[in-house]
Amino acid sequence: MELLSAACALVREAGALFFDRDRSSQIREKAPTDYVTETDTTVQSFLQKKLAELDPGIGFLGEEQPERAWDFEKPVWVLDPVDGTTNLIHAFPHSAVSLALVEHGQSQLGIVYNPYTRELFTARRGGGAFCNGEAIRVSGVQRLSGALVSLGTAPGFRQNADVNFARMRRVFDRCQDLRRVGAASLELCQVAQGRLDAFFEEHLQPWDYAAGMLVVQEAGGTVTDRQGAPLGFRPNQEVYASNGRIARELAALL
Repeated sequence: MELLSAACALVREAGALFFDRDRSSQIREKAPTDYVTETDTTVQSFLQKKLAELDPGIGFLGEEQPERAWDFEKPVWVLDPVDGTTNLIHAFPHSAVSLALVEHGQSQLGIVYNPYTRELFTARRGGGAFCNGEAIRVSGVQRLSGALVSLGTAPGFRQNADVNFARMRRVFDRCQDLRRVGAASLELCQVAQGRLDAFFEEHLQPWDYAAGMLVVQEAGGTVTDRQGAPLGFRPNQEVYASNGRIARELAALL
């Protein structure tokens, strides 16, 4: 518990950097529709240094410098310093720091912090899921017709747009409504909290989902690929999270 509490304090401190508009306006394009700001790199540098001081025996993998492939059997912090960088650039207040501790091929700790709402989502494997210290659970929605569903657009893969939007139409015709937030870690946590009933997006990276996946699982939900297989930590992963009750019905449309 001491490690989780200490990491949470660091993540909250890092989240304060999101409000520096000078940093977030310094933008570099890594690829079309894929950006990095000075906020991203500053948050990552700060947390990499501070986490090493907590326990130098734990490795580190961050989005902004994924320098080598990691053996996820060994303990490693997996960080997205700003999940939702495009949102940050536009001052659209839905971005988060996402930090997971992965060991033995599984997320052991998960932390997702939205500085704009000051909501801190946390989970420990086998210990439940929480938002600002209060236990959270997935929704009780039983049918897709009563579900609010978030579907990602995978903006870096525009060649798949026709397939993605056809999928959205199929789901839209059967669910209550669709949402798109643009920050996978937050969308996963909103499934965990019961605000969303399901979330699906393709081409996500381990730092996008390592923390939020554990929060959903510890809140009683499921996170798999669309075929129902467990997720590993691989590049370009498809991530399907739900309350579990609508999983099969929705998967048929995905």
